[in-house]
Amino acid sequence: MKLSWRTALLWALPILVVGFFLWQGSFATSPANLGKNTANTRMTYGRFLEYLDTNRVVNVDLYDSGRTAIVEAVDPEVGNRVQRLRVDLPGNSPEVVSRLRRDGIRFDVHPVRNDGAVWGLLGNLIFPILLIGGLFFLFRRSGNVPGGPGQAMSFGKSKARFQMEAKTGVMFDDVAGIEEAKEELQEVVTFLKKPERFTAVGARIPKGVLLVGPPGTGKTLLAKAIAGEAGVPFFSISGSEFVEMFVGVGASRVRDLFKKAKENAPCIVFIDEIDAVGRQRGAGIGGGNDEREQTLNQLLTEMDGFEGNTGIIIIAATNRPDVLDAALLRPGRFDRQVMVDVPDIKGRLEVLKVHARNKKLATEVSLDAIARRTPGFSGADLANLLNEAAILTARRRKEAMTMLEIDDAVDRVIAGMEGTPLVDSKSKRLIAYHELGHAIIGTLVRDHDPVQKVTLVPRGQARGLTWFAPSEEQSLISRSQILARITGALGGRAAEEVVFGDAEVTTGAGNDLQQVTGMARQMVTRFGMSDLGPLSLEGQSSEVFLGRDLMVRSEYSEEIAARIDAQVRSIVEHCYDEARRIIRENRIVIDRLVDLLIEKETIDGEEFRQIVAEYTDIPEKEQYTPQL
Repeated sequence: MKLSWRTALLWALPILVVGFFLWQGSFATSPANLGKNTANTRMTYGRFLEYLDTNRVVNVDLYDSGRTAIVEAVDPEVGNRVQRLRVDLPGNSPEVVSRLRRDGIRFDVHPVRNDGAVWGLLGNLIFPILLIGGLFFLFRRSGNVPGGPGQAMSFGKSKARFQMEAKTGVMFDDVAGIEEAKEELQEVVTFLKKPERFTAVGARIPKGVLLVGPPGTGKTLLAKAIAGEAGVPFFSISGSEFVEMFVGVGASRVRDLFKKAKENAPCIVFIDEIDAVGRQRGAGIGGGNDEREQTLNQLLTEMDGFEGNTGIIIIAATNRPDVLDAALLRPGRFDRQVMVDVPDIKGRLEVLKVHARNKKLATEVSLDAIARRTPGFSGADLANLLNEAAILTARRRKEAMTMLEIDDAVDRVIAGMEGTPLVDSKSKRLIAYHELGHAIIGTLVRDHDPVQKVTLVPRGQARGLTWFAPSEEQSLISRSQILARITGALGGRAAEEVVFGDAEVTTGAGNDLQQVTGMARQMVTRFGMSDLGPLSLEGQSSEVFLGRDLMVRSEYSEEIAARIDAQVRSIVEHCYDEARRIIRENRIVIDRLVDLLIEKETIDGEEFRQIVAEYTDIPEKEQYTPQL
């Protein structure tokens, strides 16, 4: 593990401090303080006097104001060799100096060194200095960490990213597929660049624009394009960055953000995921005045309060407009709500052209065909699709993307990664009958979407898949089309029961049954397509929002609830009977298709329809031909 110099310094500081004091103590007590003339052997004061009496002392060096002596004496115990001995003298011992003079013995007095006092002073200072320096270093380092101790005094400051001229690299030409939203936002840019054109006729710029749409449709990309086009100061922040664990921090950050924005007006403030801070107030069971509500109140006041915010345009994005507070959506705050929906076929084609600029495409690749095959894809989905196709192209060591890679990428994006092929067994044959049950009903029922391909190649959790080519974005769906989809979804379970018997049906139809039940219930409770009549008995969403809907009573009685269940059951049973009838009447062609599917593992829609047409008439299906 490689340590940075800062981490190494943090580890070294305590080691240096401890080592310094150990060294200081050893310096103060070691014989080195006695100078170069040191001695390791000690001698008692009485014996030193005996050596003086017997004239064995040759030289004496006095240290520590005469309290310590280093004596050179002839020692009879080691063969009369001169030894260096250390003697601790009692007090100043002036009589020793007098006797040394009288006996003519050489001696020298060494003055006291002040090194101990100097090092003691340094020792007393160095530890506090190191401690203060280490703490300063730690606080400075933590100041770069959001929410660290170094930022204790800046909690209330706004975390918005500010650019005097936002060079995002994104312009309106880079945003495709959402032309209506671009037109509305281009007015905002035009007002910022040429406000006199609007003020001359008494018009005022919208104070706020709310971008609403599903995830991945380009709301944040539009904000980047506005910043790139407008050429005015641009603030960007996420709704979640307002709220902290400390009370009042969110409101303080809102105030600080708008204070900075007013200083740089005219400017644009972009708040991404505003539902994190703009949810409805008073939606909890116990009420209360929590931190988020205080932040929202401050935001409402800043957007259109007593002082106002002239010259500041607020652009916000969310995919949950149903949970936003009503006061936030009123005119004067968010004057416009721009719907950024998934693109239609023409929009998808434009999006594909934008994302295909830096991709190497083979000459046979048709972006028109890709756009037709991907209804319901958002801009982010299409970008991911082409990126997955590019990855597959590189993996297969090809020079350019072909339709094969793009088709595989579509399958991977929708259904997941390709799994291990199934072994030829009873399970594989049962899955083949299940998938062909879906396909045969999708082909023979007039109002069902046509089959695109049938495959036994596992993807994700599915062991086999039947792909349909839905007609282009039908905003209105007829009752016959919903019944056709229910019948087609039940085709797999019907094929299992007809071919293998009721005892051999499997769990493979679990997801199909969930879809069937949901569609049938919506027919009864939302669309008025049952014997109960044209009644809407349930809302679009039955989820409880923050306790607001928890105590709301049911919109219908228990008797109506029982009738709803009966109608749902009747619709499903009718479609299931129809599915079994189609399977029984076309058993011969299904058996042939099963053998072919097990052999090839994939049958495309055109080949499938040609084989079915040999045995029965295929009804003509209405095809949607868009104008590109």
